[in-house]
Amino acid sequence: MQSNLFSGDPLNLERIRSVLVRLEETIIFSVIERAQFAHNPSMYEPGAFAELRELGFSGSWLEWFLHEIESFHAKARRYTSPDEYAFTTNLPEPVIAAPTFPRTLYPNTVNANPTILAHYVKNVVPRITRRASLALAAAKRARGITDGRELYNDDGNYGSAATVDVELIQAISKRVHYGERKLLQRVRKKASTYAQEIIDGETVSTALKVDVEGLVDLYESFIIPLTKDVEVDYLLQRLDGLSEQEIEELKTRGKSGATAPPPAPTETNGVSHNQQP
Repeated sequence: MQSNLFSGDPLNLERIRSVLVRLEETIIFSVIERAQFAHNPSMYEPGAFAELRELGFSGSWLEWFLHEIESFHAKARRYTSPDEYAFTTNLPEPVIAAPTFPRTLYPNTVNANPTILAHYVKNVVPRITRRASLALAAAKRARGITDGRELYNDDGNYGSAATVDVELIQAISKRVHYGERKLLQRVRKKASTYAQEIIDGETVSTALKVDVEGLVDLYESFIIPLTKDVEVDYLLQRLDGLSEQEIEELKTRGKSGATAPPPAPTETNGVSHNQQP
């Protein structure tokens, strides 16, 4: 999901709310899409694909997929935007000059993407693909296939599954780096609605296409706590360069009920100064 930082005030609360709601729907729809495919664990194992090893790439299929997509996006200057965070490194420079974005808050260099990717691969994918994996197992057993791991984990849809993986973790990343809290009931309601089979306005199946509680758990146990961690790291980052006296002044200001943020440090000839944003 993309957002236009040049259309109006990027810090307008209604605009931020709109971005968060759209991210919410992107995540829900992406989870539903990924749930249609089996786990395909080999996609996440470094060195599992001989074809990638022959190309000199020792990482996993998803890591290779991510790097290829992000390399193209980097050339199109996606990661010059202050609300975009790449998962991979050693990306090419943009082929055209980066735009000048409106100054909003103190620059944020906190990047939670390594944590997001690790949690997604280890915890999210196995849970949201469980139904598809079990259905695949039943279909393979019906055809007489009973060979352990091949029984249900792998449906061979590596390209399609990785495409959805990338869309989903990029949306989770943007959501984590934004922030909001009261949304679990809304997520549960939306997921329950979107996951129904509906034809011509009529619900034709009560069996949902995705584990709704699993999706809610993704928010409750991961996205929201990680969002808090990012917010704390951001605030700690803002204290870098402040003197003890300035920090004490902030404490006093906070106790008196003032909410002004700490000044953003700037540099002149290598010397750090502080000015109000």
